[in-house]
Amino acid sequence: MERIWLKKELSEVSEFKEKMLFWAQKFEHICWLDSNSHQAKYTSIDAVLAVDANRVLDCNYQNAFQKLTNFRKEVNDYIYGYLAYDLKNDVENLQSSNFDGLHFSDLVFFQPKKIISFQGNTLSFGYLNPKEIEKDLEEISTIILPENEKISEKQIKIQQRISENEYKEKLEKVLYHIHRGDIYEANFCMEFFAENVNLNPFVAYQKLNAISTPPFATFFKTKNNFLASASPERFVKKTGTKVISQPIKGTSKRGKNKQEDAKLIHELETNIKERAENIMIVDLVRNDLSRKAKKGTVEVTELCKIYTFEQVHQMISTIICEVDEKEDVVGIIRDLFPMGSMTGAPKISAMQIMERLEESKRGLYSGAVGYFTPDGDFDFNVIIRSILYNAENNYVSFSVGGAITAKSIIEKEYEECFVKANAMKKTLEEN
Repeated sequence: MERIWLKKELSEVSEFKEKMLFWAQKFEHICWLDSNSHQAKYTSIDAVLAVDANRVLDCNYQNAFQKLTNFRKEVNDYIYGYLAYDLKNDVENLQSSNFDGLHFSDLVFFQPKKIISFQGNTLSFGYLNPKEIEKDLEEISTIILPENEKISEKQIKIQQRISENEYKEKLEKVLYHIHRGDIYEANFCMEFFAENVNLNPFVAYQKLNAISTPPFATFFKTKNNFLASASPERFVKKTGTKVISQPIKGTSKRGKNKQEDAKLIHELETNIKERAENIMIVDLVRNDLSRKAKKGTVEVTELCKIYTFEQVHQMISTIICEVDEKEDVVGIIRDLFPMGSMTGAPKISAMQIMERLEESKRGLYSGAVGYFTPDGDFDFNVIIRSILYNAENNYVSFSVGGAITAKSIIEKEYEECFVKANAMKKTLEEN
């Protein structure tokens, strides 16, 4: 079945987007990716909605990347989906045995019957059945959005999986491994959760996105599992033969005014510990990219550049390379996965030690969400600053982490976790 593309012009984009996402909730599979009008160098579209699965790949880590390769070839179309952190067990001889309250599959991709993408005021409809375009347009346009919808009928009380004392004890152990030379950086993560929650995931996404307005906002649904993400971080993108990765390492809170912001940006820019974190991960990403890159093409085009978002300032680097046009695209992602910004270095040792010290299975957190095009391009962002919800067992969760190095001060690392947790906590607890 061939995908047919048609274009339409819109006079009012923001209201249509909101109505369209509300309309999409009736489908079992949804992927919504929104740049929130951030016009970064590598932004290709403003937003895209993919819904109504024609074919689905839903599996756990065993041979997952090979299954994805086969699925891509069989479908030969646009596919949207996610890669959970625990696919590390397919890449390396690792395991994940920590507590899992969410029970998401490790990998889900689907071929949508309907794709609607936005570029400025232009809508592009890519449908397998183009006869449905006018009907859907009419249905979306006539939607009357409900007002003052609640995120939950009952107050949500967020709990920490690890107490403050436990966190500090665990970080002492991470620092022990660093000082002993087992690792030189690790991303230690902890979970916040609530049980018996009847959450409205659509409202949760709207609130979280309004608070953060990130460049990689995502709403993803697969049956009873939901992701509402306000990620600021691109994992990896491929356009033609160019591959781009943009790891984040280095975080500062926002100031109360421009003067305070300028001071905090300067402090982050000149912070030796934060720069060291970032540069270590840049080296790791360069090494990972070099496995598939054409010789001599791996290049750092931005090093430790500060980007400002609604909730935080972030230190971001950009690494690019060229690959052979016949290179296996799933293999490129496999060689980079999981992203170095969420593991530490050396990567395998860091993952092994974090698995022992963390209390929760990371699952979708620390993974990636995005899409492949039929001609082999892709774009994936890192699943951080995200709310995860299982509507079957009424469990809601979000996790945060930070890079630990020899220069880390435990109290400051703990404080940074709450800077990162603020938007998700505010979204869920303020009804």
